[in-house]
Amino acid sequence: MTTTSAAKTDAAQTDAAKTGSALAESPQTDMRFADIDEAHRALAPVMEAIAAVGGPHCEVVLHDLSAGDLEHSIHAILHGEVSGRRVGGPSTNLGAEVLHDQSRDHNAFGYRARTADGRELISSSVYYRDHEGRIIAALCINRDLTPVQGAMDALTALLPAATEDAASEPQELVVPNVSDVLDDMIAEAVAAVGKPAPAMTKADRIEVLRLLEGRGAFHIKRAAERVSARLGVSRVTTYGYLDEVRRG
Repeated sequence: MTTTSAAKTDAAQTDAAKTGSALAESPQTDMRFADIDEAHRALAPVMEAIAAVGGPHCEVVLHDLSAGDLEHSIHAILHGEVSGRRVGGPSTNLGAEVLHDQSRDHNAFGYRARTADGRELISSSVYYRDHEGRIIAALCINRDLTPVQGAMDALTALLPAATEDAASEPQELVVPNVSDVLDDMIAEAVAAVGKPAPAMTKADRIEVLRLLEGRGAFHIKRAAERVSARLGVSRVTTYGYLDEVRRG
């Protein structure tokens, strides 16, 4: 092995060690599992307990994120009728964001979400790592607020209207098809730019790609195809823009 090759090898090993260390030192959940099956065995009773107390309007989901397959991440689910999903179903936009940056603490509690048919949920997500520090599982709780909102609407009719807090806007889309998740992310990125696709400049389209890359959208299969179709450009052009964004 030449001196240059040895140096490159040493540098690569050092970078890998740093990456593993950053993942292992993340402040996320201390409980670690060897794989998704071990996580399921440990968390199954917790899922049953939550579902029993929460009732039929409380969905409890265990996602397998170990393989990065967001289209078929649901490993176990209770009361899946809340979102219309089942075992083998997809993750959400938050799953894409987690895989995009595993070094952060992604645990989130009591945030708002919504279903494909517009029902509001209140949700919490806890992420679990393997012994090397990589995120392999997510335990998610989604409670349908429709029954409570129905009761509240009846009471609100007797009270003065209140101003809705912007912070309560849904942060997650919970749907049975990962394509809907991607379409929603694309729509939000286009809306953020503030122009319809035909009126966008190159800089506008690159900004759309930057927003989507920041949310991990390209971890979803066929993302480049759907973005290209929405922006009215070729896949080659989309990949070119994405390279510019990643070179940053």
